[in-house]
Amino acid sequence: MTGHTAADHPMDRLVELGVDRVFGVPGDYSLGLLDHVTHHRALGCVGTTNELNAGYAADGYARLRGMAALCTTFGVGELSAINAVAGSYAEHVPVVTMIRIL
Repeated sequence: MTGHTAADHPMDRLVELGVDRVFGVPGDYSLGLLDHVTHHRALGCVGTTNELNAGYAADGYARLRGMAALCTTFGVGELSAINAVAGSYAEHVPVVTMIRIL
């Protein structure tokens, strides 16, 4: 990838806020966004077995580090991840959810 794109801006902002990894499950519709994560100099991607596990991993990371990021794609995986994200929201744990829609 060359140049700085609009998709790189949120990645830069996450790094400024102290996030150094993004949790998620690589999938067909999220690969474009995950390319920006993996090519970022200060971000890494942590793959999990499913979106619910990614949500809970992000929740635990945010409790320890202050903030976390979660990358999912639309569909049943996102509906599964929303359970963990709702728990984070209810307890005021900052988890940013990045959803790649088409």
